[in-house]
Amino acid sequence: MKPRKRAGEEPPAAVAAAMKKADVVIVPVSYSITHTHAVKDAAAAGARIIVMTDFTPEVMMHGGIEADFDQIKPTCIAVAKALEDANEIHVTSPGGTDLTFKTGGRRGNALYCVVEKGQFSTIPTIEANTTPIEGTAEGVIVCDASIPYLGIGLVDEPVICKVEKGFITDIQGGRAAEILKKDLASHGDKNSYNIAELGIGLNPKCRMCGIMLEDEGVLGTCHIGIGTSLTLGGVTKAPCHYDLIMWHPTIVADGKVIFDKDKPLV
Repeated sequence: MKPRKRAGEEPPAAVAAAMKKADVVIVPVSYSITHTHAVKDAAAAGARIIVMTDFTPEVMMHGGIEADFDQIKPTCIAVAKALEDANEIHVTSPGGTDLTFKTGGRRGNALYCVVEKGQFSTIPTIEANTTPIEGTAEGVIVCDASIPYLGIGLVDEPVICKVEKGFITDIQGGRAAEILKKDLASHGDKNSYNIAELGIGLNPKCRMCGIMLEDEGVLGTCHIGIGTSLTLGGVTKAPCHYDLIMWHPTIVADGKVIFDKDKPLV
């Protein structure tokens, strides 16, 4: 297919139909189609899906791809279960993040680069994630690591997002903040501002380098996804899905610390 114009854009109907009938789907694309109905529907039909967004030869040879996926699998599953079992999650970071949201009843997703029937995983990131219940997120997100979309990559100044009733209501910062603010406004859709995901990086081999599927897996980080949540267990479809990555978070689920700065505690 022709490259999509932006992350989160649906593939052509013929491609989506082929994905639903396939046993295995490999997705080497320049703009992510992970958060689309096409991927959700293909997984629901039983496909095993491997996502390779924005891959380069370097990513194929070094960094996160060198991890022992089978060895990390049990930890990833345990963190995902801790997220799934929680009713309320509180995320803080040394950079200033202080975000709470409800997640009772939402599934936890373990993405460890090995997929069974009906699953998808992004390579080489290893992460556990979940989706907030719409409208419940409150607080502040401070992204001080990377926004690996829109040509931003590593941030040179923290991006500070105020969150009210499940949506980003204000964005402050330098160059990266202005790019993000302009792009979100261009969609003309409130759902672009939706707090869609908490993802926890668990790959000790991933490097913070400005490439999405490396950055999001870095052990010692978490990311808050904004926009579409439907492929992860939420109900929101937006024109986009972007991740705001921060360093050394502390993540508390129902009063219990499950991740502390650079290590899982489950």
